[in-house]
Amino acid sequence: MMKFSARSAGPALKPSLDTPARPAGGRTRQANEARILEAAEAVFAEAGFTGASMQAIAERAGLPKANLHYYFGTKELLYRTLLGRILDMWVDAFDHITPDRDPAEAIAAYITDKMRWSRTRPLASKVFANEVIHGAQQIEGYLSGKLRQIVAEKAAVIDGWVAEGRMAPVDPVHLFFTLWATTQTYADFEVQVRAVLARDRLTESDFDHATDQILRLMLRGCGLEVPHTVPDGR
Repeated sequence: MMKFSARSAGPALKPSLDTPARPAGGRTRQANEARILEAAEAVFAEAGFTGASMQAIAERAGLPKANLHYYFGTKELLYRTLLGRILDMWVDAFDHITPDRDPAEAIAAYITDKMRWSRTRPLASKVFANEVIHGAQQIEGYLSGKLRQIVAEKAAVIDGWVAEGRMAPVDPVHLFFTLWATTQTYADFEVQVRAVLARDRLTESDFDHATDQILRLMLRGCGLEVPHTVPDGR
């Protein structure tokens, strides 16, 4: 089975949505914020925004509830911060798609990043899916603003590749929709995938095989061959 290298698993910490960034703190503050966000990801994935409580998140984080209010103020602010960082993590994968890059390598690297997030951060995907299913009220501005803009920019790159004869004609926006659906299903519908595959859990080998399959289907549908390796996009 082919192996594809991707960027390091840790997303950069960025200001989220339209929430103002807090001043940078010391290592203890950063560690506590990371613990809170990790706990919030699990609780919001399991209970949704309405069903989650700051107390449940504090217990999951192993920190006093007062710490959550000190660092994030309210449950809504914590939720928006988490959603913003999830979206920024996914948007960063678009960095692979640049005009000067080989189309097959660029799209393969994008797919590989998205599959890696589904393997390593399945709860993040579930938080996002729950938000969208319930109307995306907290992230509507991000979706129609930053995400729409970056999709338009990357769609123009793909249109350029098509115009140059470097890949088959495709609707780039709908290509992205298809890539999101195929990669995120392994997180959002993990229970279904495990049931059909008769697995107690999905292994790294399962994800390698799924990634290989998605690459073959998507790239060949774009008139491209699967590269033997995907170099680091950074």
